[in-house]
Amino acid sequence: MSTLPLAGIRVLDLSTVIFGPYAAQWLADMGAEVIKVEAPGGDSTRRTGPSKEANMAAVFLGSNRSKQSLGINLKTPEGREALAALVATADVFMHNMRPQKIKALGFDAATLRARHPKLVYASLHGYGEDGPYAGRPAYDDVIQGQSGIADLFHQRDGQPAYAPTVMADKTCGLVGAMAIMAALVKRGSTGQGSHVEIPMFETMAAFTLVEHLYGHHFTPPVGEPIYPRMAAAWRRPYPTADGHICMLPYTDLHWQVFFTEGGRPELASDPRFTDITARTANIQALYSAAAEIALSRSTDDWIAFGLKHEIPMVRIGTLQGLPSDEHLKAVDFFAHVPDANMGDVMWPGVPVKFDGHRPPVHMAPRLGQHTAQVMQSAGYAAADIQRLLASGAIFAHSTS
Repeated sequence: MSTLPLAGIRVLDLSTVIFGPYAAQWLADMGAEVIKVEAPGGDSTRRTGPSKEANMAAVFLGSNRSKQSLGINLKTPEGREALAALVATADVFMHNMRPQKIKALGFDAATLRARHPKLVYASLHGYGEDGPYAGRPAYDDVIQGQSGIADLFHQRDGQPAYAPTVMADKTCGLVGAMAIMAALVKRGSTGQGSHVEIPMFETMAAFTLVEHLYGHHFTPPVGEPIYPRMAAAWRRPYPTADGHICMLPYTDLHWQVFFTEGGRPELASDPRFTDITARTANIQALYSAAAEIALSRSTDDWIAFGLKHEIPMVRIGTLQGLPSDEHLKAVDFFAHVPDANMGDVMWPGVPVKFDGHRPPVHMAPRLGQHTAQVMQSAGYAAADIQRLLASGAIFAHSTS
């Protein structure tokens, strides 16, 4: 871990559910010491999904690996004092509480940065604090709907829908981790920390509009705010003679070869399909023709065809099949961590490598597992830790 980019950085993570914890997990994956600060009962995801041990459910494991857990009751004055002492040891303080709640606890950005000018303070909210939605609660479904994701399904299928993954939480978590790391880089050159605000709604609006602002980039607009290829009804896996194929001929040459050798040579010179501008304007007709051609061969034949002509063509990957995918196995992607209570626990590995090495994955923490050692690192003596444990201001993991 000492060779990873964020080695030596201490992060206090007060966030819960997916958005904040996923951002913090990326910091842990990059080598930071991430201390997950948990209230009595812990993060709700500890009880979300299947588990082999109480408070260690699957969804919690997915976004909390390689962290420590500090059990603390911030409703008590002693608990707040303990956290304040820990802030003095931290490089990053992050939370996804609503602004009014964190301010009531005395851990708002203005208060902490006045005491600790080098601190990187990250607020991960539903909405920016300057707008009319500030302070409103927000979860992934709400933000997917509000940021246009559900409308994309409506425009394609005639019915609004959410993507079947926590797209907003994970996308915003990635942006949050990136923004925090950028603030750490700035601190390295200026010596000053920052207040970094990562609002979900604004982040997902930016995410959706990368391609879908489209004609509205211009004033006056020169087209509707949607990239037609993304909303085409046949932008989906194509049925083949014996299954499905996921393919994307993209360049002019790709399409000419696909049409010519796929049995429809007349389409190679069809003016609707000769270049990317024409294909985009006629995307429904293009993909409808591609769907008809796809039926003429087996999935294996199309994969061989794609490899021969360097056209991306693959079979559908399944959730059940990903752990046995030959490429993922060859690059040793999945991490297996042995645990005395739960046996072998598997994670998708860190996808990036540094100097040819993939960062290691470590077990997600039990609730309050590292309370004593974290408090010791803040200068608390053993007797003081025992006093706080007895008072309920802090709590530690019990194996009983």
